[in-house]
Order: sequence, then C-alpha cells, then structure tokens
Amino acid sequence: MTRSFRSLLLLCCALLGGCDSSPWNNPYPASENGRNILYSAFAERPKHLDPVQSYSENEYTFIAQIYQPPLQYHYLKRPYELIPFGATEVPRPAYFDAGGKRLPDDVDARQIAYSEYTIRVRPGVLYQPHPALATDGKGAFVYHNLKRGDLTGIHAIGDFERRGTRELVAADYVHQIKRLAHPRLHSPILGLMVEYIVGLKNLAATLSAADRALAPGETLDLTRFDLEGAQVIDRHTYRIRVRGKYPQFVYWLAMPFFAPVPPEADRFHAQPGMAEKNITLDWFPIGTGPYMLTVNDPNRRMVLERNPNYAGEVYPAEGEPADGAAGLLRDAGKPLPFIDKVVFSLEKEQIPYWNKFLQGYYDASGISSDTFDQAVQFSGQGDVTLSEEMKARGIQLLTSVATSVFYLGFNMLDPVVGGYTERARKLRHAISIAIDQEEYISIFQNGRGIPAQGPIPPGIFGYREGREGINPYVYDWVDGAPRRKSIEHARKLLAEAGYPNGRDAATGQPLLVNLDTTATGVGSKSRLDWYTKQFEKLGVQLAVRATDYNRFQDKVRKGNVQLYFLGWNADYPDPENFLFLLHGAQSKVKTSGENASNYANPEFDRLFERMKHMYNSPERRALIDRMVEIARRDAPWVWSLFPKDYTLHHDWVYNRKPNTLANNELKYQRIDPRMRQQSRREWNQPVLWPVVLILAALALSVVPAVVTFRRRERATAGFLAPNRQDLDD
Repeated sequence: MTRSFRSLLLLCCALLGGCDSSPWNNPYPASENGRNILYSAFAERPKHLDPVQSYSENEYTFIAQIYQPPLQYHYLKRPYELIPFGATEVPRPAYFDAGGKRLPDDVDARQIAYSEYTIRVRPGVLYQPHPALATDGKGAFVYHNLKRGDLTGIHAIGDFERRGTRELVAADYVHQIKRLAHPRLHSPILGLMVEYIVGLKNLAATLSAADRALAPGETLDLTRFDLEGAQVIDRHTYRIRVRGKYPQFVYWLAMPFFAPVPPEADRFHAQPGMAEKNITLDWFPIGTGPYMLTVNDPNRRMVLERNPNYAGEVYPAEGEPADGAAGLLRDAGKPLPFIDKVVFSLEKEQIPYWNKFLQGYYDASGISSDTFDQAVQFSGQGDVTLSEEMKARGIQLLTSVATSVFYLGFNMLDPVVGGYTERARKLRHAISIAIDQEEYISIFQNGRGIPAQGPIPPGIFGYREGREGINPYVYDWVDGAPRRKSIEHARKLLAEAGYPNGRDAATGQPLLVNLDTTATGVGSKSRLDWYTKQFEKLGVQLAVRATDYNRFQDKVRKGNVQLYFLGWNADYPDPENFLFLLHGAQSKVKTSGENASNYANPEFDRLFERMKHMYNSPERRALIDRMVEIARRDAPWVWSLFPKDYTLHHDWVYNRKPNTLANNELKYQRIDPRMRQQSRREWNQPVLWPVVLILAALALSVVPAVVTFRRRERATAGFLAPNRQDLDD
C-alpha cells in the first residue's frame, strides 16, 4: 500500500471517528458546552445604556436586567399589576392642598395641590461589584482621583483590578431623579416630568447655569443641589412630591428612569480620559439588579452575567388560572435568577438568525414574514398551530396581543376630511368601512393582529370584548361575531356626505385624498397599492406622498397632512396613555403634543380631565365607555389593528410568558443545558459520507499513476546499479 493511499485512509478514519464529538458548526466556544447560559441575539447597537437617557425597546433588553427601579410588573398576573422591586411596597399617594393641609383620599381632584409618594427602599440590597465603589483599607475610593496616565492599559471596566460594593440607599434614587435635569444628559422625559415633579424645572435651569459657569475640566456635582420634589427622609426612605393628582405617576416608578444610580458612579466616570475610552454609564451600567453587563462589543456580542450580590427575590407563586397547568408555577418560591449568563450575538439578517435557532444555537426566536409559513399553520377552524417541522423539534409557540395600536389618522383641521359636521363624519365612516382591516391583517400581518374597534388595546382597563366592544359605525354584530358593514353601505354614506360615486356633487370633480407616509421601500409598495384599491372601491382617488421621517414629522407638526400612518406602544398599562392621543390639549399643531389628528371634542376633553385623575373603578369605566363612543362617532382615526406577537422557544426553555410591559423577564426564565446539548448533537451531525466517497475516489484515481511511477522507479534503479559499481572500482 502506498504512503499516499495510507494517508488518505487515515484521514477518512479520522473524519468518521469525530462523528460523536460536539457539532462542528457550533458558533460558541467548546468551554460553554453544557453550561447554564441563555443564547439570544440583537439586531442593532443600543444607543444608550444610561437609564436617564434610554427610552428604546432594544436598550431596555439590557438595562432592565441591570437596574432596579422601585417597582416592577408581576410577571404572571393579568391585568398587569405593579409590585415592589427596589421598594418594600407600592406607595400610595397622600394629598395636600396649597396650604399643606392633608386631604382625604376621596377628595375632589380639583382641591389637590400636591400628591406625595413616600417610598421605602428595601434594606440590605447591594450594588454589583464595580471599580467605582472599590475602597482601600481606610475606606477611601481607590479609583476616584485618577490622572490620564493612570488609565494606561485600561480599555474597559473589566481592566480595573479592584472592585467594590455598598448598600443601596434612598439617596441613590433621589440622585437619579436629579439626573433627569442634568443639562448634558438630555433625558427624553424631562419635558413631561417638569410638569409634575415639584422643583424639577427650576433645578434644570439652575444646573444649566451652573454648567455654563464651570471651568474647563470641571463637572457638575449633583449632590450640591437640592430638589424640592425629591427629598431623602432617612437612609432607606425618600419622598417625591407631584403637582396635583396624577395616579399614573406610580407607573413611571417601574421604569429605568427612576432606577437608582450612585453618585460615586458619576464621579468615577467624570474623570479625565474616561469618556475617550468609552468608560461611561452609557456604555457600562452599574446597578443592583439580577444581572450585570460584562461584555459590551456591539459589533459582535453583548454579555450579561449573574450579579453575585443579588439576593432576596423569588419566583412568583401565583398568576392567572391557566398558569399552573402550563407549568409556569413549578419554580414558585425558588430564588432568582435561574440563568448564570446571557449571551447576545449580533444578527443583522433574519435568515441566519432563523437557521441558528432551528439548529439549537438560539434558545428563542420571533417569526418574520419570510419564515412564517415554515413555522406556523392555521387549522380549518382558524386556530394557530405549529408546523410539523416545529413540533418534531419540540418547539413551543407563544402568542399575545401587544399593548399597542396602529391607526390611519385624519387631520381634523383639514377642510375636506376634517371637521365635526355630519357630512365630515359620514365621509370618515365611509372610508373606515372601505378599508378592510381583516384583509390587511391576513395579507400583510400573516393573521397576526386584531381589527381595532377603538383606541384601547386588550389588556388595558376600559377595553371591551364581544358585542358591547364593537364599533357600531363600522361593524354589525352577526352570528356572535363582528362583521364589517358592506361596501354598499359605505357608498351610501359617501353619497350622503356629498360625494356620490366618489365625486363632489357640487362640482363633479373626483374626490382626491392625500396620504402622507414614510414607507418608501420595495416591501411598502404592495401595502400602499392595497390602500389605493381600498379607496377605489368608493371611487375615491388616493395620492400617496412618501417622504423621509424628518420631513413627515415636520408636516404632521404643522398640520400639512390629510391622512397619515402612526402607532403607539404603551408606556404603562392605563387607558390614559392611549386616550391622551385624542385629548384636545395635546394637539400636535397647537401644543406640539401627541394628538397628531388635532382632534378636539369639548365633551371628550371634559371627560378626559375627570378620567385621568381616577383610579380604576366602575365609574371610571363608564367615563371611558362614553369617551370611546364619542371618538368612534367622530372617527378621527381609521381604527386599524392591535398587533399580535408570535414567539418560539425550544422545549429546554422554561417559564416563558409574554409580558409586553415587564422588560426584566430574563431572571424568571430557566433552561436545561443537558437537553439542549443533546438536541444540538442530534440536529447538527455532520454528513461525512460524501467527503469520504470523494476522498476514496480520489485515492483510487491516483493508484494507477502511483503504480506506474513505482515500476519506472524500480526499472531505473536496476539500470543504474552497474554504473555505481564501476565508480566504486
């Protein structure tokens, strides 16, 4: 046997012998095999990780696991319920008049000058290990007097040799509220909070003046400034004073804006040379939550690891009635978090992400339009089920209705589609009927949505189901379900509005309606063509005016639109957060508010002012019902849809339940690393027989040439032997 042939056979044997090892396509280090690590992905770099600046879903994915606001949402209960997090209890406001006299809880909101929230911080909570808190034997901070030369070789938080911690105190929460007014941090909620938190507006002006007076290299020390509306009472208690009665303020206490930040962190990061090396709170957070960010490489991966100082929180023992049967209560009472490490890999393209999920290298996944048919199928009764391929892999499907609303808005200031006459209402109702939301959801959403009957989505107080929940101007109740009114009825309304067959009865000119949108991509064209056809059913011409987002915002702000697309995601689970989009005082043109339709109905506005000061009750529900009825009649929006979220996860992932408001869900999840490792081996076995076959064919193909070469070599050696003998002689 030739040496080359033996080498090829040995290579084949080596390939076959490696079949029982780890999968060759594993994108993770072999050292992570079998470890308690959750694998996920992110599509774009988070811009802000400082809780005073962050206000984006992709940022909350990280900081909600790191920071500990006073409150959080119960993971399992619905409707959404606030529970303590950094605080010992959910605070109830105390009411006072202008003279400082305490008022009863049921007093009329018009008599309330201030609401005070007293918040008690849970004792014994510790910050994650961090160099900003490292001290020497005398209690002095090790890294608070650094010079630029001291940062040689330091490129990240992990490069500092020493770390420290300390107890969370009330002053840390107050410090963060002051940071809302910092002139260099540009908090996105400052404009709103100055209207409520007493003294915050004055503090912002004071800090701006102080910042301008600083010498080069100096920084603002917020501990030198007081805030009337946020005061420390004792080590573990602080108080927030809010103007008037604002029941929704308690929901803000569950957001990272009100999470604690230690003053030591600001001093540490403000030192010379830190910002140049990206060692800032916007890059490396410091918190008391269950996880800490240990790797921030947004061009490749982000890593969260268990905070070793986190303790005292357990998995919930109660939830909705079906949670027990779904296995969501099996870990009741066990300490959180369950997972040691969470690795987020950058995935800009959907297909590679999806393939890695199917290979078991991501533990959960959403479903894009491109992969929807592969993942999900509909039964004959219209029920959503997993495809056979997904079932074979043990993949689980979770669906939920998002606390969001998408709508097509009318500009109520426009002389054609706006106004409050009966003619204008009938025109808007006709258009609302003609736009077949059911068809849109089926074609463009893969069925992932619910036709909206008003502004309040499911899961929010005030939402009505069934017959009492339909919009009677667009739907009829037929055979136990809502049915969209006929296009003939819409044409009749259009004629009554003065546009028979889509033409102005007075001039004979066709009705032209302009739709402003930012949708300009290839995928958007089919949607816009679909909308054009919906208007054609009425004989109305739709002119689509596509533009960039900045130009679109400018046109909406100035009221230079007729129709426009927008949507709204809930900041907190209260109907006020949706109904304010139709409040006259929030008019986009008049006040730069969020009411982009510039809708103003005196009765609606009067009811809104009453409703927003109330806690949930039958009386509040009755007010909301009346407001929704008024809005349906006036139709400032084409009530479009409430989106549905579809997510998949492998069967080695436990305790997953959709929660569109709680962003700190990672601490509740648990995985079975052994099951995952076994599935990865089964699903990623290399197919070696083609390689072996090719190598064998290659080996056989060279055998004749090798044999011929060896024969010629032996013949030549025999011929040359006498000559060598002659030389020896």
